[in-house]
Amino acid sequence: MKWAIILALVASSAIWAGATDDSTLTAGAADSEPTNVNARYIVEGVNISGSESRTGISALSSSLKAELKQVVGANLDSNKLEKLAGRIKDELKATRVKIHVTKGTKPEHVLVNFEVAKKPVDLKVAKFLYDTEQGWSGEGTAATHFGGNTVTLGLVSDCDDLLERYAGIRAKFERDNLLTDRLGMVFEFDDFHEMWNPAEAAAAAPELYRSRQVFTPEARVKIFGPLELDLGVRFARYRLSTPDPAETESSNAVVSTLRYHQRWGSGADVQEQELDTSYSLESAMRVLSTDADYTRHLAQARYKFRRDRNRVDVTFMSGVIQGQAPLFDRFVLGNAEVLRGWNKFELDPLGGSHLVYGSAEYTYRYYQVFYDNGAVWDRAQDCEPKQSVGAGFKKDGFQLAVAFPLRTVHPNPIFFAGMNF
Repeated sequence: MKWAIILALVASSAIWAGATDDSTLTAGAADSEPTNVNARYIVEGVNISGSESRTGISALSSSLKAELKQVVGANLDSNKLEKLAGRIKDELKATRVKIHVTKGTKPEHVLVNFEVAKKPVDLKVAKFLYDTEQGWSGEGTAATHFGGNTVTLGLVSDCDDLLERYAGIRAKFERDNLLTDRLGMVFEFDDFHEMWNPAEAAAAAPELYRSRQVFTPEARVKIFGPLELDLGVRFARYRLSTPDPAETESSNAVVSTLRYHQRWGSGADVQEQELDTSYSLESAMRVLSTDADYTRHLAQARYKFRRDRNRVDVTFMSGVIQGQAPLFDRFVLGNAEVLRGWNKFELDPLGGSHLVYGSAEYTYRYYQVFYDNGAVWDRAQDCEPKQSVGAGFKKDGFQLAVAFPLRTVHPNPIFFAGMNF
Protein backbone atom coordinates (compact mmCIF):
# COMPACT_ATOMS: atom_id res chain seq x y z
CA MET A 1 0.00 0.00 0.00
CA LYS A 2 2.84 2.40 0.91
CA TRP A 3 4.59 1.84 -2.42
CA ALA A 4 1.31 2.36 -4.30
CA ILE A 5 0.85 5.77 -2.66
CA ILE A 6 4.46 6.77 -3.51
CA LEU A 7 4.03 5.73 -7.17
CA ALA A 8 0.77 7.70 -7.39
CA LEU A 9 2.48 10.84 -6.09
CA VAL A 10 5.37 10.46 -8.57
CA ALA A 11 2.94 10.01 -11.47
CA SER A 12 0.95 13.07 -10.40
CA SER A 13 4.15 15.19 -10.28
CA ALA A 14 5.14 14.04 -13.79
CA ILE A 15 1.73 14.99 -15.17
CA TRP A 16 1.97 18.47 -13.63
CA ALA A 17 5.46 18.99 -15.08
CA GLY A 18 4.34 17.84 -18.56
CA ALA A 19 1.42 20.27 -18.54
CA THR A 20 3.22 23.30 -17.19
CA ASP A 21 6.76 23.17 -18.61
CA ASP A 22 7.50 25.39 -21.64
CA SER A 23 7.25 22.55 -24.13
CA THR A 24 5.68 21.83 -27.46
CA LEU A 25 2.44 19.90 -27.50
CA THR A 26 2.05 17.17 -30.06
CA ALA A 27 -1.12 15.59 -31.34
CA GLY A 28 -0.65 12.70 -28.97
CA ALA A 29 0.25 14.75 -25.93
CA ALA A 30 -3.34 14.82 -24.79
CA ASP A 31 -6.70 13.66 -26.01
CA SER A 32 -10.17 15.00 -25.41
CA GLU A 33 -11.53 12.00 -23.54
CA PRO A 34 -12.74 12.56 -19.96
CA THR A 35 -9.88 10.38 -18.68
CA ASN A 36 -7.31 12.94 -19.91
CA VAL A 37 -5.72 14.30 -16.71
CA ASN A 38 -4.46 17.46 -18.50
CA ALA A 39 -8.06 18.47 -19.20
CA ARG A 40 -8.49 19.52 -15.59
CA TYR A 41 -6.24 22.55 -16.19
CA ILE A 42 -7.96 25.82 -17.15
CA VAL A 43 -6.52 28.01 -19.93
CA GLU A 44 -5.76 31.36 -18.34
CA GLY A 45 -4.63 33.17 -21.50
CA VAL A 46 -3.70 32.76 -25.18
CA ASN A 47 -0.88 34.56 -27.00
CA ILE A 48 0.78 34.54 -30.43
CA SER A 49 4.52 35.21 -30.57
CA GLY A 50 7.47 34.91 -32.94
CA SER A 51 9.21 37.34 -35.27
CA GLU A 52 6.75 36.49 -38.04
CA SER A 53 3.54 36.73 -36.04
CA ARG A 54 3.04 40.22 -37.52
CA THR A 55 0.59 41.93 -35.23
CA GLY A 56 -0.34 38.76 -33.37
CA ILE A 57 -3.99 37.95 -32.90
CA SER A 58 -5.14 41.17 -34.62
CA ALA A 59 -3.88 39.85 -37.99
CA LEU A 60 -6.27 36.87 -37.92
CA SER A 61 -9.81 36.52 -39.24
CA SER A 62 -12.69 37.47 -36.96
CA SER A 63 -13.90 33.87 -36.66
CA LEU A 64 -10.46 32.56 -35.67
CA LYS A 65 -10.04 35.35 -33.13
CA ALA A 66 -13.42 34.42 -31.67
CA GLU A 67 -12.38 30.77 -31.33
CA LEU A 68 -9.13 31.75 -29.61
CA LYS A 69 -11.12 33.82 -27.12
CA GLN A 70 -13.37 30.81 -26.44
CA VAL A 71 -10.30 28.79 -25.43
CA VAL A 72 -9.65 31.19 -22.52
CA GLY A 73 -11.48 29.94 -19.45
CA ALA A 74 -12.07 26.49 -20.91
CA ASN A 75 -10.36 23.19 -20.09
CA LEU A 76 -7.08 22.42 -21.82
CA ASP A 77 -7.76 20.48 -25.04
CA SER A 78 -4.65 19.68 -27.07
CA ASN A 79 -6.64 18.40 -30.07
CA LYS A 80 -8.42 21.73 -30.38
CA LEU A 81 -5.15 23.62 -29.94
CA GLU A 82 -3.59 21.63 -32.80
CA LYS A 83 -6.49 22.56 -35.09
CA LEU A 84 -6.19 26.22 -34.13
CA ALA A 85 -2.43 26.10 -34.77
CA GLY A 86 -3.12 24.76 -38.28
CA ARG A 87 -5.50 27.62 -39.02
CA ILE A 88 -3.04 30.20 -37.67
CA LYS A 89 -0.37 28.71 -39.93
CA ASP A 90 -2.64 29.03 -42.98
CA GLU A 91 -3.79 32.60 -42.28
CA LEU A 92 -0.33 33.97 -41.41
CA LYS A 93 1.34 31.88 -44.15
CA ALA A 94 3.87 30.56 -41.66
CA THR A 95 6.22 27.60 -42.05
CA ARG A 96 5.24 26.18 -38.67
CA VAL A 97 3.31 27.04 -35.52
CA LYS A 98 4.43 25.46 -32.25
CA ILE A 99 2.22 25.28 -29.18
CA HIS A 100 3.78 26.00 -25.80
CA VAL A 101 1.90 25.46 -22.52
CA THR A 102 3.30 27.03 -19.35
CA LYS A 103 2.18 27.35 -15.76
CA GLY A 104 -0.35 30.12 -15.14
CA THR A 105 -0.52 32.65 -12.33
CA LYS A 106 -3.24 30.70 -10.54
CA PRO A 107 -3.29 27.07 -9.35
CA GLU A 108 -4.62 24.60 -11.92
CA HIS A 109 -4.30 27.27 -14.68
CA VAL A 110 -2.01 27.32 -17.74
CA LEU A 111 -0.96 29.83 -20.42
CA VAL A 112 -1.01 28.85 -24.11
CA ASN A 113 1.41 30.44 -26.58
CA PHE A 114 1.38 29.83 -30.35
CA GLU A 115 4.91 30.43 -31.63
CA VAL A 116 4.89 31.40 -35.31
CA ALA A 117 8.02 30.89 -37.44
CA LYS A 118 9.13 30.94 -41.06
CA LYS A 119 12.09 29.52 -42.94
CA PRO A 120 15.34 31.55 -42.81
CA VAL A 121 15.04 32.03 -46.58
CA ASP A 122 11.66 31.85 -48.27
CA LEU A 123 11.82 31.22 -52.04
CA LYS A 124 8.67 32.04 -53.97
CA VAL A 125 7.45 32.26 -57.54
CA ALA A 126 5.26 35.35 -57.28
CA LYS A 127 4.25 35.23 -60.93
CA PHE A 128 4.63 32.76 -63.78
CA LEU A 129 2.19 33.50 -66.57
CA TYR A 130 1.74 32.89 -70.29
CA ASP A 131 -0.63 34.96 -72.41
CA THR A 132 -1.10 34.28 -76.11
CA GLU A 133 -0.94 38.04 -76.83
CA GLN A 134 1.63 39.22 -74.26
CA GLY A 135 3.89 36.16 -74.07
CA TRP A 136 5.67 35.07 -70.88
CA SER A 137 5.81 37.02 -67.63
CA GLY A 138 7.51 35.92 -64.44
CA GLU A 139 8.77 37.05 -61.05
CA GLY A 140 10.76 35.11 -58.48
CA THR A 141 11.63 36.31 -54.99
CA ALA A 142 13.84 35.27 -52.08
CA ALA A 143 12.95 36.65 -48.65
CA THR A 144 14.80 36.39 -45.35
CA HIS A 145 13.35 37.22 -41.94
CA PHE A 146 15.31 38.39 -38.92
CA GLY A 147 14.46 40.35 -35.79
CA GLY A 148 11.05 41.40 -37.05
CA ASN A 149 12.54 42.58 -40.37
CA THR A 150 12.04 41.15 -43.86
CA VAL A 151 14.44 41.62 -46.79
CA THR A 152 13.22 40.55 -50.22
CA LEU A 153 15.14 40.33 -53.50
CA GLY A 154 13.35 39.60 -56.75
CA LEU A 155 13.96 39.09 -60.47
CA VAL A 156 11.22 40.33 -62.80
CA SER A 157 10.36 40.06 -66.49
CA ASP A 158 6.77 41.23 -66.99
CA CYS A 159 4.83 42.09 -70.12
CA ASP A 160 1.37 41.79 -68.56
CA ASP A 161 1.21 44.43 -65.84
CA LEU A 162 2.17 47.72 -67.54
CA LEU A 163 2.16 48.98 -71.12
CA GLU A 164 5.73 47.78 -71.76
CA ARG A 165 7.75 44.71 -70.91
CA TYR A 166 10.04 45.57 -68.02
CA ALA A 167 12.83 43.35 -66.72
CA GLY A 168 15.24 43.80 -63.86
CA ILE A 169 15.57 43.55 -60.10
CA ARG A 170 13.40 44.50 -57.14
CA ALA A 171 14.69 44.90 -53.58
CA LYS A 172 12.55 45.58 -50.52
CA PHE A 173 13.10 46.05 -46.79
CA GLU A 174 10.08 45.82 -44.45
CA ARG A 175 9.57 46.19 -40.74
CA ASP A 176 6.08 45.68 -39.30
CA ASN A 177 6.85 46.97 -35.83
CA LEU A 178 8.55 50.35 -35.52
CA LEU A 179 8.39 51.34 -31.85
CA THR A 180 4.72 50.28 -31.86
CA ASP A 181 2.62 47.54 -33.52
CA ARG A 182 0.64 50.22 -35.31
CA LEU A 183 3.59 51.61 -37.26
CA GLY A 184 5.77 49.93 -39.87
CA MET A 185 8.04 50.98 -42.71
CA VAL A 186 8.89 49.82 -46.23
CA PHE A 187 11.83 50.74 -48.48
CA GLU A 188 11.69 49.48 -52.07
CA PHE A 189 14.18 49.95 -54.92
CA ASP A 190 13.51 48.86 -58.52
CA ASP A 191 15.88 48.88 -61.50
CA PHE A 192 14.22 47.94 -64.80
CA HIS A 193 14.96 47.94 -68.51
CA GLU A 194 12.06 48.39 -70.95
CA MET A 195 11.05 46.83 -74.27
CA TRP A 196 8.20 48.32 -76.31
CA ASN A 197 5.62 46.87 -78.66
CA PRO A 198 5.85 48.19 -82.28
CA ALA A 199 2.40 49.79 -81.90
CA GLU A 200 3.61 51.78 -78.91
CA ALA A 201 6.89 52.74 -80.54
CA ALA A 202 5.00 54.13 -83.54
CA ALA A 203 2.49 56.04 -81.39
CA ALA A 204 4.71 57.97 -79.00
CA ALA A 205 8.44 57.92 -79.59
CA PRO A 206 9.19 61.03 -77.44
CA GLU A 207 7.49 59.53 -74.36
CA LEU A 208 9.22 56.15 -74.42
CA TYR A 209 12.04 55.34 -72.04
CA ARG A 210 14.64 52.61 -72.15
CA SER A 211 15.24 52.17 -68.40
CA ARG A 212 13.96 53.43 -65.05
CA GLN A 213 14.99 53.34 -61.42
CA VAL A 214 12.45 53.80 -58.64
CA PHE A 215 13.04 54.33 -54.91
CA THR A 216 10.03 54.38 -52.58
CA PRO A 217 10.26 54.88 -48.80
CA GLU A 218 6.89 54.47 -47.09
CA ALA A 219 5.38 54.39 -43.62
CA ARG A 220 2.60 51.89 -42.92
CA VAL A 221 0.11 52.94 -40.26
CA LYS A 222 -2.53 50.66 -38.77
CA ILE A 223 -5.22 53.20 -37.95
CA PHE A 224 -7.62 50.76 -36.29
CA GLY A 225 -8.67 47.17 -36.89
CA PRO A 226 -8.77 46.45 -40.63
CA LEU A 227 -7.96 50.03 -41.74
CA GLU A 228 -4.38 50.81 -42.86
CA LEU A 229 -2.64 53.78 -44.45
CA ASP A 230 0.55 53.72 -46.52
CA LEU A 231 2.18 57.13 -46.91
CA GLY A 232 5.49 57.94 -48.58
CA VAL A 233 7.39 59.43 -51.49
CA ARG A 234 8.31 57.77 -54.78
CA PHE A 235 11.40 58.95 -56.63
CA ALA A 236 11.46 57.70 -60.24
CA ARG A 237 14.14 58.44 -62.80
CA TYR A 238 13.90 57.16 -66.38
CA ARG A 239 16.25 57.35 -69.34
CA LEU A 240 14.44 58.43 -72.50
CA SER A 241 14.61 56.62 -75.85
CA THR A 242 16.12 59.58 -77.66
CA PRO A 243 19.29 59.95 -79.75
CA ASP A 244 20.99 61.32 -76.64
CA PRO A 245 21.45 58.27 -74.37
CA ALA A 246 22.15 60.48 -71.37
CA GLU A 247 18.81 62.34 -71.47
CA THR A 248 16.70 61.54 -68.41
CA GLU A 249 13.53 62.74 -66.74
CA SER A 250 12.12 62.31 -63.25
CA SER A 251 8.73 61.67 -61.74
CA ASN A 252 8.82 62.36 -58.00
CA ALA A 253 5.50 62.07 -56.22
CA VAL A 254 3.86 61.82 -52.83
CA VAL A 255 2.11 58.44 -52.74
CA SER A 256 -0.55 57.24 -50.34
CA THR A 257 -2.93 54.29 -50.14
CA LEU A 258 -5.79 53.85 -47.69
CA ARG A 259 -6.77 50.18 -47.34
CA TYR A 260 -9.64 48.42 -45.65
CA HIS A 261 -9.59 44.63 -45.36
CA GLN A 262 -12.17 42.60 -43.52
CA ARG A 263 -12.74 38.87 -43.42
CA TRP A 264 -15.59 36.91 -41.91
CA GLY A 265 -14.88 33.22 -41.47
CA SER A 266 -11.77 31.37 -42.64
CA GLY A 267 -10.82 28.50 -44.92
CA ALA A 268 -11.95 25.96 -42.34
CA ASP A 269 -15.50 27.37 -42.18
CA VAL A 270 -18.45 26.40 -44.36
CA GLN A 271 -19.02 30.04 -45.25
CA GLU A 272 -16.44 32.78 -45.74
CA GLN A 273 -16.59 36.42 -46.84
CA GLU A 274 -13.79 38.85 -47.61
CA LEU A 275 -13.79 42.53 -48.53
CA ASP A 276 -10.78 44.47 -49.85
CA THR A 277 -11.07 48.16 -50.68
CA SER A 278 -8.44 50.80 -51.32
CA TYR A 279 -8.00 54.37 -52.46
CA SER A 280 -4.62 55.43 -53.89
CA LEU A 281 -3.41 58.95 -54.53
CA GLU A 282 -0.20 60.00 -56.31
CA SER A 283 0.74 63.62 -56.69
CA ALA A 284 3.89 64.69 -58.52
CA MET A 285 4.73 68.20 -57.30
CA ARG A 286 7.34 70.73 -58.42
CA VAL A 287 8.56 71.04 -54.86
CA LEU A 288 9.98 67.52 -55.30
CA SER A 289 12.01 68.62 -58.36
CA THR A 290 9.96 66.53 -60.77
CA ASP A 291 9.65 66.85 -64.54
CA ALA A 292 6.21 65.20 -64.56
CA ASP A 293 3.33 67.18 -63.05
CA TYR A 294 0.15 65.20 -62.42
CA THR A 295 -2.26 63.75 -59.86
CA ARG A 296 -3.50 60.16 -60.08
CA HIS A 297 -6.54 58.77 -58.26
CA LEU A 298 -7.47 55.07 -58.17
CA ALA A 299 -10.27 53.41 -56.18
CA GLN A 300 -10.58 49.61 -56.01
CA ALA A 301 -12.94 47.19 -54.31
CA ARG A 302 -13.16 43.41 -54.29
CA TYR A 303 -15.69 41.23 -52.53
CA LYS A 304 -15.38 37.45 -52.19
CA PHE A 305 -18.07 35.12 -50.97
CA ARG A 306 -17.60 31.38 -50.48
CA ARG A 307 -20.07 28.77 -49.34
CA ASP A 308 -19.07 25.13 -49.43
CA ARG A 309 -17.59 24.63 -52.91
CA ASN A 310 -19.16 27.73 -54.44
CA ARG A 311 -17.35 31.05 -54.68
CA VAL A 312 -18.30 34.45 -56.10
CA ASP A 313 -15.79 37.26 -56.74
CA VAL A 314 -16.92 40.79 -57.64
CA THR A 315 -14.33 43.46 -58.57
CA PHE A 316 -14.63 47.18 -59.32
CA MET A 317 -12.01 49.80 -60.29
CA SER A 318 -12.21 53.47 -61.16
CA GLY A 319 -9.42 55.96 -61.80
CA VAL A 320 -8.55 59.36 -63.23
CA ILE A 321 -5.28 61.19 -63.97
CA GLN A 322 -5.08 64.98 -64.01
CA GLY A 323 -2.06 66.30 -65.84
CA GLN A 324 0.55 64.43 -67.86
CA ALA A 325 1.72 61.23 -66.18
CA PRO A 326 4.59 59.03 -67.43
CA LEU A 327 3.54 55.91 -69.30
CA PHE A 328 4.20 53.56 -66.36
CA ASP A 329 1.50 55.42 -64.37
CA ARG A 330 -1.21 55.40 -67.04
CA PHE A 331 -4.16 53.01 -66.79
CA VAL A 332 -4.16 49.71 -68.66
CA LEU A 333 -6.95 47.28 -69.58
CA GLY A 334 -6.69 44.11 -71.63
CA ASN A 335 -4.35 41.62 -69.97
CA ALA A 336 -4.60 38.42 -67.92
CA GLU A 337 -6.01 40.28 -64.91
CA VAL A 338 -8.38 43.04 -66.09
CA LEU A 339 -10.69 42.95 -69.12
CA ARG A 340 -9.47 39.47 -69.99
CA GLY A 341 -9.90 38.51 -73.65
CA TRP A 342 -8.88 41.92 -75.03
CA ASN A 343 -5.41 42.97 -76.17
CA LYS A 344 -4.12 46.10 -74.37
CA PHE A 345 -2.21 47.21 -77.46
CA GLU A 346 -5.42 47.09 -79.50
CA LEU A 347 -7.50 49.00 -76.92
CA ASP A 348 -5.00 51.81 -76.32
CA PRO A 349 -1.27 51.26 -76.91
CA LEU A 350 -0.41 54.24 -74.69
CA GLY A 351 -2.93 53.56 -71.92
CA GLY A 352 -5.49 56.07 -70.71
CA SER A 353 -6.06 58.83 -68.19
CA HIS A 354 -9.53 57.52 -67.24
CA LEU A 355 -10.53 54.03 -66.20
CA VAL A 356 -13.72 52.19 -65.23
CA TYR A 357 -13.75 48.42 -64.80
CA GLY A 358 -15.99 45.77 -63.29
CA SER A 359 -15.83 41.98 -63.13
CA ALA A 360 -17.96 39.10 -61.81
CA GLU A 361 -16.58 35.58 -61.41
CA TYR A 362 -18.17 32.34 -60.25
CA THR A 363 -16.15 29.28 -59.24
CA TYR A 364 -17.40 25.82 -58.38
CA ARG A 365 -14.65 23.69 -56.89
CA TYR A 366 -11.90 24.29 -59.51
CA TYR A 367 -14.03 25.44 -62.45
CA GLN A 368 -14.67 29.10 -63.14
CA VAL A 369 -16.65 31.38 -65.46
CA PHE A 370 -16.27 35.15 -65.57
CA TYR A 371 -17.60 38.32 -67.15
CA ASP A 372 -15.54 41.53 -67.54
CA ASN A 373 -16.65 45.02 -68.56
CA GLY A 374 -14.52 48.15 -68.74
CA ALA A 375 -13.23 51.17 -70.59
CA VAL A 376 -10.01 53.20 -70.72
CA TRP A 377 -9.85 56.58 -72.47
CA ASP A 378 -8.41 60.10 -72.60
CA ARG A 379 -11.21 62.12 -74.17
CA ALA A 380 -14.87 61.64 -73.21
CA GLN A 381 -15.88 61.05 -76.82
CA ASP A 382 -13.43 58.13 -77.00
CA CYS A 383 -15.01 56.27 -74.07
CA GLU A 384 -16.19 52.94 -75.48
CA PRO A 385 -16.98 50.15 -72.98
CA LYS A 386 -15.68 46.69 -73.85
CA GLN A 387 -16.95 43.33 -72.62
CA SER A 388 -15.59 39.81 -72.45
CA VAL A 389 -16.52 36.39 -71.11
CA GLY A 390 -14.39 33.39 -70.27
CA ALA A 391 -14.07 30.07 -68.53
CA GLY A 392 -11.26 28.06 -67.03
CA PHE A 393 -9.72 26.05 -64.25
CA LYS A 394 -8.33 27.58 -61.07
CA LYS A 395 -6.66 25.94 -58.07
CA ASP A 396 -4.16 27.12 -55.44
CA GLY A 397 -3.02 30.13 -57.45
CA PHE A 398 -2.74 28.24 -60.78
CA GLN A 399 -5.12 29.23 -63.55
CA LEU A 400 -5.81 27.93 -67.04
CA ALA A 401 -8.45 29.94 -68.89
CA VAL A 402 -9.72 31.19 -72.22
CA ALA A 403 -11.45 34.55 -72.67
CA PHE A 404 -13.48 35.90 -75.61
CA PRO A 405 -13.95 39.60 -76.45
CA LEU A 406 -17.62 40.35 -77.11
CA ARG A 407 -17.59 42.02 -80.49
CA THR A 408 -19.11 41.35 -83.90
CA VAL A 409 -15.83 41.27 -85.87
CA HIS A 410 -13.03 38.75 -85.27
CA PRO A 411 -13.80 37.62 -81.69
CA ASN A 412 -10.44 35.89 -81.36
CA PRO A 413 -10.00 34.13 -78.01
CA ILE A 414 -7.02 34.73 -75.75
CA PHE A 415 -5.55 31.89 -73.70
CA PHE A 416 -3.56 32.40 -70.51
CA ALA A 417 -2.11 30.01 -68.00
CA GLY A 418 0.12 30.11 -64.96
CA MET A 419 0.32 31.60 -61.49
CA ASN A 420 -0.44 35.24 -60.75
CA PHE A 421 -0.60 36.18 -57.05
